[in-house]
Amino acid sequence: MSVDRLRPFPSHFRLKDLTAVTAPVFELKLNPHQEAAARTTNVWFERCNVYHGLKKQRFLSHRFDSYAGMSFPDADLTHLETCIAFFFWAFSFDDLSDEGALQSKPEAVQVGVDISMEVLRNPDASAPNFAYAAMLHDIWRRFRSTASPGACNRFFRAVESWMNSQVEQARYRSTDEIPSVDDFIILRRRTIGGPIVEAMVEYSLDLQIPEYVWDHPILQEMSKAVIDIMTWPNDLCSFNKEQADGDFQNLVFCIMIERDVDLQSAVDILTEMLAQRVADYVRYRAQLPSFGPEVDAELARYNKALEQYTQGTVVWYYYSPRYFRGQDVSGKPEIVVPVFERTLPAEEAVSVDDNSPKAHILVSSFVSNSYLRLSLLLFWLLACLLYVTPSVPLLSRIAFL
Repeated sequence: MSVDRLRPFPSHFRLKDLTAVTAPVFELKLNPHQEAAARTTNVWFERCNVYHGLKKQRFLSHRFDSYAGMSFPDADLTHLETCIAFFFWAFSFDDLSDEGALQSKPEAVQVGVDISMEVLRNPDASAPNFAYAAMLHDIWRRFRSTASPGACNRFFRAVESWMNSQVEQARYRSTDEIPSVDDFIILRRRTIGGPIVEAMVEYSLDLQIPEYVWDHPILQEMSKAVIDIMTWPNDLCSFNKEQADGDFQNLVFCIMIERDVDLQSAVDILTEMLAQRVADYVRYRAQLPSFGPEVDAELARYNKALEQYTQGTVVWYYYSPRYFRGQDVSGKPEIVVPVFERTLPAEEAVSVDDNSPKAHILVSSFVSNSYLRLSLLLFWLLACLLYVTPSVPLLSRIAFL
């Protein structure tokens, strides 16, 4: 499906309180160690040297520490520090391909993925100079120090799947193509990092759950449902920011095109889908069989923790300035949200046909300029070569801003 089939956007849209949709089933709880963990992890992130100046301030204003405090409420201080560091890494790497210079550059994203995956494959090697991979290197070291072998394997596979999904989504962006609703839901479970979240929840409490339990079909259906429940509110809260950044890889837009409806109708449809998915989760949870007293106790802790993570996530979507740009959206049964104007620099923009649904959308000339595309690819290849030559200090001074 092509972005060209999108109907024109209105000046505003209405959004129901999604936290009220999930709250009857998913508990919200706060971690008492949040402030202490945030202080330590902020120092760690400063040393990682990923962002500078206003860009760093803007990134930290999203309060990933509060997100972790709401999402891992029963983690101890040490584990919570790792969970905050995980959010710093995941969101900074995700922004690199979502809204940064690599937004529509699958080949360049792939180079970054390859460097990062080498960290997981060779955890005892020294940390790479590529800042994003260096963060992952330290997180992986902490994870392996206490997590079960099964949790480590799940984390490895989940990160690999998530990173490959970043490349896949970059390919869609590069062609202005949008998958079908069903295909996008499957892809979105990976791009949101759902399986990584499940592994992080398991790590946060150092749970010991036998391997055969994870293969049970009911638990797998619960997993799909809960990932959708944490993901679809993200699409509903973030699509406005994303369209302003020129990104249309969002379930709201998939629904608009596939069902040929306007923006408000797509928002309402997805909100109804979310409510149904909550009901699905409750039904699956009631069907979960017993695996014996000890396993049942550990599994109950896991499911409760994952439910708390989900509600913390949905609440954070409203709490963080990342999506609503300072608008007061908390505690209201419904909000009216203005559709954001495009934010790409005017000097990098071109006009499109007024009759197109993409009329007046500013398109970065960086995307269309083949010379710059080649330059970026060569730049990343140089980074890769320097990465495998640790004695060369130049790579440590490269910042992807």
